Amino acid sequence: MAEKTNAKPAKKSGSKKPNVFKRIWSYLRECKGEIKKITWTNPKTATRNFFVVLVVIIVAGLFIFGLDRGLYALLGLIMNTSAT
Repeated sequence: MAEKTNAKPAKKSGSKKPNVFKRIWSYLRECKGEIKKITWTNPKTATRNFFVVLVVIIVAGLFIFGLDRGLYALLGLIMNTSAT
């Protein structure tokens, strides 16, 4: 039976990494290409979405505030009635 070893093959002498500046330049070129692929929204849509998010945050905040106040008042009733 042949045993498997986890030895990695030796690196080829001709496959050196490019220097750091070439790698950075390549990375920046790829970033620029990816940014060009993004579909940007127009300002009208962005503004409308901003106000929708703002309204949802306000409504959720008011709901949580009301729930907190209601539960606090309920706790106050329970604490006062059990003490008497």
